Amino acid sequence: MTQLRISDAALLLGVSDDTVRRMVDAGRLPSHKDDAGRLVVEGAELAAVAREVARPAPVGVVADESARNRMRGIVTRVVKDTVMAQVELQCGPFRVVSLMSREAVDDLGLEVGTVAVATIKSTNVIVGVPQ
Repeated sequence: MTQLRISDAALLLGVSDDTVRRMVDAGRLPSHKDDAGRLVVEGAELAAVAREVARPAPVGVVADESARNRMRGIVTRVVKDTVMAQVELQCGPFRVVSLMSREAVDDLGLEVGTVAVATIKSTNVIVGVPQ
């Protein structure tokens, strides 16, 4: 298994060495000494903490954005597998198809009958839920 020194773990988490040491002292991040006597953490344990602390700041309401082509419509089909999903919307006379992660579909609560907004920028279709 991958073992990381405290300084390497701190760089990966974007925190100070002292913060990682406090996590170790608090029992939040298990550690042990390597053959050279240095304090190390297991990569898998660090990955779990990294997922836990990865909380981006909320975006909030967006006043405007560069994408100009927005079409309000209704979701007519959702096909999901374990990783990806295909969402079809009927926006007036236009059928719009978007490929996105299954996680995004679940987070947005997209299902047949959901009202959604397709934002089209170049070759990408971005789907959002109106307020």
